Amino acid sequence: MNKILTTVLALAFVAGAAETAKPAVKPAKTHPSKLCDPFRHMPRVPAFQLASTDLKEGQRLPDAQMSGLFGVAGGKDVSPPLSWSGFPAETKGFAITVYDPDAPTISGFWHWAVADIPLATTSLPSNAGLPGDSLLPKGAFQLRNDAGSARFLGAAPPVGQGIHHYFIAVSALDVPTLGLSKDASPALLGFNLFQHTLARAVLVVWADRQ
Repeated sequence: MNKILTTVLALAFVAGAAETAKPAVKPAKTHPSKLCDPFRHMPRVPAFQLASTDLKEGQRLPDAQMSGLFGVAGGKDVSPPLSWSGFPAETKGFAITVYDPDAPTISGFWHWAVADIPLATTSLPSNAGLPGDSLLPKGAFQLRNDAGSARFLGAAPPVGQGIHHYFIAVSALDVPTLGLSKDASPALLGFNLFQHTLARAVLVVWADRQ
């Protein structure tokens, strides 16, 4: 019996030593945006088409859409020209959001949010995200981004953090206005989009800073 007990204890010691000797588990190489769909809590709705003459799906943001305001050399904080088509016939208005789920926060980062875009508008020109809403159609307005200003804020991922993805989305809505005040947050806009989105067009681009 003593021999059996001694053998069992010896095996347990060896197993414990082997477990201790295992290298630390490395974090997954999958980028956070691959694990965290920013629309995961939103309704799964039909898609329609979104295009830009300055941006291409899956490609790097040019300097114009990087943030000079946040210290990126050459950044201009210019919102991209956008055009959309193929939305449902029942659509009564639109909203636009630009969101980075890879930002080093627990809530991502909202770069741009535009509410109450009228049905007759199916495109926005370059730099429509200037402060003051002067290049937006009548009735549309910008909410404060996560830097606290009602304008388009370009990309500024932290140096050396790797790739950040930017989800540019146009939501087709079942109402002409969401009834938000200009002091509403982009998150509150998102809450209302949950209830009123008929379809969604999304363009995903990326940026990094070495």
